Amino acid sequence: MPLPSVMGTEIEYGITVQGDPDFDPISSCVLLVNAYQEVDVAKILWDYDQESPLADARGFQVEGEKYTPNQQENIARNKTLMNGSPFYVDHAHPEYSTPEVTNVRDVIAYERAGERTMEAARRAATLLLPPGQTLLIHKNNSDRKGNSYGNHENFLIARRTPFKDIVTHLTPFLVTRQIFCGSGKVGSENRATPCDYQISQRADFFETEVALDTMVKRPIINTRDEPHADREKYRRLHVIVGDSNQCEVSTYLRVGVTAIVLALIEDGAIDRDMSLVDPVRRIREISQDLTCKRTYALDRGARRTAVQVQQEYLEMALAYFSSRAVDPVTKDVLTRWESVLARLAEDPMQLDREVDWVVKQRLIRGFMERKRVDWQHPQVSMLDLQYHDVRPDKGLYHLIERRGEVDRIVTPEEVERALKVPPDDTRAYFRGECIRRYPESIFGVNWDSISFEAGDEPVKRILMNEPLKGTRRHVEQLLDDCETAAELVEALTA
Repeated sequence: MPLPSVMGTEIEYGITVQGDPDFDPISSCVLLVNAYQEVDVAKILWDYDQESPLADARGFQVEGEKYTPNQQENIARNKTLMNGSPFYVDHAHPEYSTPEVTNVRDVIAYERAGERTMEAARRAATLLLPPGQTLLIHKNNSDRKGNSYGNHENFLIARRTPFKDIVTHLTPFLVTRQIFCGSGKVGSENRATPCDYQISQRADFFETEVALDTMVKRPIINTRDEPHADREKYRRLHVIVGDSNQCEVSTYLRVGVTAIVLALIEDGAIDRDMSLVDPVRRIREISQDLTCKRTYALDRGARRTAVQVQQEYLEMALAYFSSRAVDPVTKDVLTRWESVLARLAEDPMQLDREVDWVVKQRLIRGFMERKRVDWQHPQVSMLDLQYHDVRPDKGLYHLIERRGEVDRIVTPEEVERALKVPPDDTRAYFRGECIRRYPESIFGVNWDSISFEAGDEPVKRILMNEPLKGTRRHVEQLLDDCETAAELVEALTA
């Protein structure tokens, strides 16, 4: 049986300062993160000692040095919020990670909460800039100067699952899933074939099939072996090929369907080889096929469209779950997956309320027809960017969402709760509640640990190697009984 679902996303945002001729992305990111005020957690460090970014899932350590900032830089670049989410500077981008959750509805709620966090920080940071300057944030994946930044998905799977099986069965799925979760892009980059418009913002930037890198020679399958949990039991699959979605249905399918396919791989339920010939080339070609009708060669000799590849995965998933109990969210993901694939096969433009690349294409084509301009007009590229603006009053997606022109998955109330409260059913509850209750006594945090300063005692690190422990059910009464961090540490170490 596959493990219970534990998942989350890490979203890198585009950043610039309008009106600043000397724009420095790193200092602007630091300003943004520190402008966000939630609770007095300025002295909490991110515990880099617990990280192992050079471990490779193929069984070796990659040569290189792990970057560990000094204490002052650490504090300036990192915040961990009361909802259990890290908000931090990653290279030259602000990044927000959702807390660990157990279902894709919660992923969406915490991602939307992250957008709200970014916008609140953006407003606060802009007030600190010189007159005439405005800090801008975009939830997209390309700066149109040849640089790409990601939306990474993380899924906890069993260590016993052979990594070779993951590569074999997940690669064709990831290459083709962009047809329902691409966020759309005007033009191409990174030496890709020129085009007017394509499905995915990220497809141009993948250059190899399997590797550890995330910034250069990006692989379709990333091999980072950093589980943030018990290494003997778990593997965290780090998926870097996805676009940053605005449409909730696109996120729902991107993360929800991937979790389903991974469950099949864990349980040995993939009964056919869907491997594509030259997947690196195919990921770019599929992104430029707006009809979704071009066929591609499989290693087994057949030819399939991207939709047909996805339909074969759907067929295997339906067979797998036909004899098993299915929770309501998984059942709904399967139903939506089937419906979306059917409409993609018939006419993708039917999905202009659900799938980002279709929604954006409809908006841009409408503008082009009204203004009688072509794809090369500079305002078309500006519309593409404006779709991803996090400002509620400026972002094009936020405008059409307010008009009721796109389908929602979560309610505004779910997003409001996710902004303030950690999930109940993972260790993120313990992390978030400790930050809310004992902010001045926390020395450092990581995904799988919290370190407390309890008076004159040495710093005590509490390990959290099990992602499904530390839930509300496990620790709420304990936290209620401990007025101070010292009492909590004593109770946990007795």
